[in-house]
Amino acid sequence: MKAGKLSESILKRSVLRQLHNPAVRAPGVGIDFGAVDASAGKQIVTAEACRAFDTFPEAGVYAALNNLACSGAKPLGITMTLLLPTSASENDLRAWISAVSRVSEKEQIPVLGGHTEVLRTVTSPQLIVQAVGEADRELFVTAAGAQPDMDVIVTKWVGLEGTAILATEHREELSARYAQPFLDKAAKYIDYLSIRSEAAVAAKSGVAAMHDLSEGGVFGALWELGQCSGVGLEIDLKKIPIRQETIEICEFFDLNPYKLLSGGSLLLAAADGNALVHAIRQSGGEAVIVGRTTDSNDRVLINGEERRFLETTQTDELWNMVKCN
Repeated sequence: MKAGKLSESILKRSVLRQLHNPAVRAPGVGIDFGAVDASAGKQIVTAEACRAFDTFPEAGVYAALNNLACSGAKPLGITMTLLLPTSASENDLRAWISAVSRVSEKEQIPVLGGHTEVLRTVTSPQLIVQAVGEADRELFVTAAGAQPDMDVIVTKWVGLEGTAILATEHREELSARYAQPFLDKAAKYIDYLSIRSEAAVAAKSGVAAMHDLSEGGVFGALWELGQCSGVGLEIDLKKIPIRQETIEICEFFDLNPYKLLSGGSLLLAAADGNALVHAIRQSGGEAVIVGRTTDSNDRVLINGEERRFLETTQTDELWNMVKCN
């Protein structure tokens, strides 16, 4: 199989079909968490994420927290599993644990437990994080709630996480064309990974569906939202928010920025997108309407006079570039 996230077809036939899950909301395509009923009016939600890149281990923690935030849940804590190759040193171990600890302290979320092991079969560090949270049942959201004729919204800018990793892992190559301040700015996009604030605002502001951008970029997230909700899409490519650093770095490596790892950005669907965008901006966030849902099965990208169909989720562009297992 190809490196990276499983394709939708493999996920469905080899994973989801074998799991007979009685959970209130079982995970699936576009739904990266599961939930069960707890006390009156509450649900316990869990979400997991894995990162295998040597750069920015804190991204694994944010990936799990972002998956959880898309349910409308408030995090209660995280657990972690860190698998290291035999080539790793104790200093490497300290660096990875320190990165997890920094996120834990910054987000005020305790580390409830975990497991750390060195394995001969592992060739690069693997961080698996599970986040646990609690959601009010009336505020519980999934990616399956979009209906036809709703606004589609993207927060912040797409490609942030991938841009930061590329600017760090390939700094020497990029330095041949770009100035150091340009690369410094691109690498700092790793500081924008959390979507908790905008997700919390959205959950209280009429959002119908939420899905965080991650592997596969905004194109992957759009496809999964459409599949999960059973709606078509009409998306204006020129309205998708993207930073110039992302565009230029992707051009340098001949990558599609819209298929690039995009942790830090959130995809939303709402009946009144303008009101939701206003609420997010009032809270200090960034958001923009990029298109609408439709009652067809077509997922269409519009670029001026050109119209083309969105393709099913594919391997993230980053897997072609970074040193990972």
